[in-house]
Amino acid sequence: MGDDGFDYNIVFPEPQISERHWHGVKEPVVILLGWAGCKDKHLSKYSNMYNEQGCVTICYIAPLKTVFISESFGYKELRRTASRLLEILYDYEVENRPVLFHVFSNGGFMLYRYVVELLRGHAQFGTLHVLGTVVDCAPGSGNVRGALRALSTSLGPNVSIAARYFLLALFAVAVVLLRIVLYPLTKYFHKNHYDAMMDRPAPWPQLYLYSRADRVIRHRDVERMVAVLRGRGLSVESFDFVTPAHVSLFRDFPEDYSRRCRDFLEVCMSSTRGTESKKHFPVQH
Repeated sequence: MGDDGFDYNIVFPEPQISERHWHGVKEPVVILLGWAGCKDKHLSKYSNMYNEQGCVTICYIAPLKTVFISESFGYKELRRTASRLLEILYDYEVENRPVLFHVFSNGGFMLYRYVVELLRGHAQFGTLHVLGTVVDCAPGSGNVRGALRALSTSLGPNVSIAARYFLLALFAVAVVLLRIVLYPLTKYFHKNHYDAMMDRPAPWPQLYLYSRADRVIRHRDVERMVAVLRGRGLSVESFDFVTPAHVSLFRDFPEDYSRRCRDFLEVCMSSTRGTESKKHFPVQH
């Protein structure tokens, strides 16, 4: 969907399914932010998981150029994308329903970073009721080799060898120069997603799912983020699936993965029953 060029998919569950799961409470809206190079068919299995729980789902995948190029060179193009994404809730008149984010890899996490900033500082979006966030295989920081693997995979087989090596070289130079060598200076006008979310984390409950076998996102980066957030008194859960490759947790362990996501959603929703739908978590500074 998206006649204005903003491509997303929204799915509404059958009313009887929502009623069976939520018993008259407004069903949650789950916003799924795909990884770089992700396809609609990849996100559909996650969307189905939540639709079967009576949830509305919105799936969005940020374009490769904004994830790997714009962000690397300090252009905050994803901030506009984040604003348009939240506006979808108002377009479909579901802004009064509780919202859960499900974020994949750094590609989804980069966009999520700007969503969180808007939820903090925007008068309209600040009234949204966010339940929590599930983070799948993210976030990572300063892993040039892993980022190159991700870009190479995302480019797909149809990109010529010459174009592939040119893009990989351009990306590597940008990351090393702007995000490592000059980062002590560039961070003052554009922090990377990892540092930004560590400095001003989302205040609502979070679930981090990852694998120590991941060759794109280092498990120690995820574990460091979890430790810092817990140290700030935030509600954070995590689980290491140990063996799956990058963004393959659901593929390798579908039942365990689904159960953890469903249980997290249920716990988050249980706190909303009998409360006003506009209630939101206090901002942590």
